[in-house]
This record gives sequence, structure tokens and C-alpha cells, in this order.
Amino acid sequence: MHGRDARAQSDVPGAKAPRENSAAATGGRSARQTHLPPGRAGRDYLPIVIPNGTKLPWKDVGGVKVFHLVAQEVEHEFAPGLKATCWGYNGQVHGPTIEVVEGDRVRFYVTNRLPAHTTVHWHGILLPNGMDGVGGLNQKAIAPGETYRYEFTVRQSGTGMYHSHHDEMTQMALGMVGMFVIHPRKPVGPRVDRDFAIMLHEWRIDPGTNRPDPNEMTDFNILTMNAKAFPGTEPLVVRQGERVRIRFGNLSAMDHHPIHLHGYQFRITETDGGRIPDSAQWPETTVLVPTGSTRTIEFVADEPGDWAMHCHMTHHVMNQMGHDLPNLIGVKPGGLDAKVRPLLPGYMTMGQTGMGDMGGMHHMPVPSNSIAMVGGKGPYDEITMGGMFTLLKVRARLDGEGDPGWYTLPPGTQAQLAQEDELRRDGIDVEAPPAAEPGGARRG
Repeated sequence: MHGRDARAQSDVPGAKAPRENSAAATGGRSARQTHLPPGRAGRDYLPIVIPNGTKLPWKDVGGVKVFHLVAQEVEHEFAPGLKATCWGYNGQVHGPTIEVVEGDRVRFYVTNRLPAHTTVHWHGILLPNGMDGVGGLNQKAIAPGETYRYEFTVRQSGTGMYHSHHDEMTQMALGMVGMFVIHPRKPVGPRVDRDFAIMLHEWRIDPGTNRPDPNEMTDFNILTMNAKAFPGTEPLVVRQGERVRIRFGNLSAMDHHPIHLHGYQFRITETDGGRIPDSAQWPETTVLVPTGSTRTIEFVADEPGDWAMHCHMTHHVMNQMGHDLPNLIGVKPGGLDAKVRPLLPGYMTMGQTGMGDMGGMHHMPVPSNSIAMVGGKGPYDEITMGGMFTLLKVRARLDGEGDPGWYTLPPGTQAQLAQEDELRRDGIDVEAPPAAEPGGARRG
């Protein structure tokens, strides 16, 4: 490793020598737990924004930030028309985001109101081994009705997560996950004006049922951002010219998520291992967030508009779509519908030209507690997306922090139906055979 790569690697904690305050660095039996006064919003950091989400409150007890997490059953709405009985924390799915500052001493009381044992693992957080939360390995599992205490000093900054580490397959699939954001005690990198946190997750909820299926391994049909599927996702609202940070966490059971932001290039500035040195950051328009990981991006919101942001795995932007549907593309039903309706009133062949028309069929009956495969109201037409899809709304001026409504496009900046005189002017014959040139080098 040479040059810039070597310098970047040398900035990674633990790459060249034991990490500061670790047992090896201090000669102690575990990491040093001395701490600083509690960090305060406004004074020490810019508070994060969690679209559709909440934060976990704390109180100062003798210089320690004290939190109370309650594991419990939660009735949760994923999108209008789709609710499920999940497991979560403090009445929320996902659990409230934890927001602390590097150097804080934190104490978490975890009360179990579930019918099953549980624990909490602080994913990606540096702490003493006995606080790591793996049931049976680091502690006894928390029995129903019990309250356990976790306590440690926050020795890092960046974006982590928390989740159950007892019967993970069941409990995480039911919603027992959350974000854990740690601000640096001393600001690092350019100051941001907006700081968002989004948890990515996947679920199996069969139409007509009201509980996620934790036994699913491959065929997930509800994909969420902060536990909401489009059209239930709230937009990210920013002012033109602001510097924006978006933190993504992924605790999906099986899938990575390539999150694509329209209209922008950004830099990937952090992983769950901390901030990437400036010399090692790179530009992207899509950031891959592996399962069990976090990624952070930053950019300047210099172009106004309503910009789509979504997972680019196409089945992850659809709702309650199964893998057992027949392929009807190109089928010509003819008089089939009329012949079938005496047996199945209201029958209509669907899918022969794709799924785009599904968004406009909200009037059709569907099983109870289920939603259309795609579709949300847009300013010009139905938005034929679902699942892991949301909007970045950039405005020159904002009145408050809420949704500013749809963007008004300046004249001459929107795709429009081509007019006959335009086609003639540019020599476009829409009836002519479409042309394509060979892909080799062009000569002459």
C-alpha cells in the first residue's frame, strides 16, 4: 500500500496500533471508561432528523445520560391500509433513534414486556465485552418482566445501530431494531445544515394477515425506510444551498440495498467503522448499504426540485409482490374477461403490459389489511413506485419544517408531449423504422 491509500489507512483506529483507551493501550483489563460532561444539542451538535421516526429521550443523572428502552408488542402502520402487530421499543417500530456525543457516559435500562426473553446488542459500538448484549454469551437473556442495566462510555463517533441479539431471526424480523447516532465531540469535516437518519428493513406480510412472518428467507414483500413503505414515507426537506448528510442503516434479514439519489452526486463519508479520511472518500450517485452495516453520504443541495431516492433493486420498490405470479407480458386476453366474469364477477386480466397500471387501481377491492403493489399520488400522474422509495425536496425558500408540497417546475424545464412542428423542424419521423448504429469505431 503506497501514497494516499497508505495515509488513509493510517488514519483508521486500530490499523497501526491499539485503539486509544482500549485495554491494550492502557494496560487495563478492559477499555478505559472515563467520560466527559453530557453533550448537548445546539451546543455540541446539530440534532438529527428522522423522517417518520422518533428519538429516545434521556435525563442527566450525575453526569450520566440515562435512557429507558421498553421492548414490547407494537401495532404499526407501514402505509395507509397496511398495519401489523410487530415487536419494537417504546411503542415504536423501529425503535427510537439514540443520539449521543463522543465521550458521553450512557446508561440504558431495558425493560422486557414481551412474552419472550430478549437482549439488546449495541451494533458497531465499542464497549466492554459484558455490555455487548449477546444472549447466553455476554449475559443472561432478559426474561419477561425483568429490567436490565447496560452502561458504558461512548468512545467513538459515527453511525451505529441496536437490535435484539436473542432469537435474532424472530425478533429482528418483527421490528426490534433502531439507529444509534454518535456525534463527534469536536466537529469533523465540513459543517452540515441537515442531518438525516434512515433505517432500511424488509418484511414478509402476506395480504390479509396482520403479523410479519419471521420464517421468511428470500421472498420479502414489504421494503421500508424507517419502517414505512411508499406512499407512507415522509420526504426529506432541505433548503437550496444547504449541506446535507444522510445516514443509512441496514438491518434487513437478507438483502443489501443500493440506494440511488436522483439529481445529485455525493461523497460517501462514513461507514459503520467511522469517518472515511478525506483522501479515501469517493463520489457516487448510488450507495450500497450491506446488511448489518451503515453508510453515510454528504452533498450540497444545489438543485431545487422533488428528487426521487430509492433502492435500485427493482422488486424493492414494490409492495406485497409475490414471486409466484405468472408472466403475462404480451398476453392478448381477447374475450377471456367476459367469459370468466360469470364465474368470477369483476374479473380482469392484469399484467400483460407490465405493472405500471397497478398504481391507478386503488378503487379495486383488495384483501383486508393489504395495499396496492405500486402507486402514490404525484403532481402529474400516479407515481408507479412502492416500498423503499422516498423524496428529497429541495426548495429555495421554506416556510417551516413540514412538507412544502409539490415543486413548481420553471417554464421550459419539463419534458412535454412533442409537437408536430418540433418533429418536422428536427427531422423526426415517428413512423420510420427506428435507427441504431453499430457499436464499433466510426470512421470517415
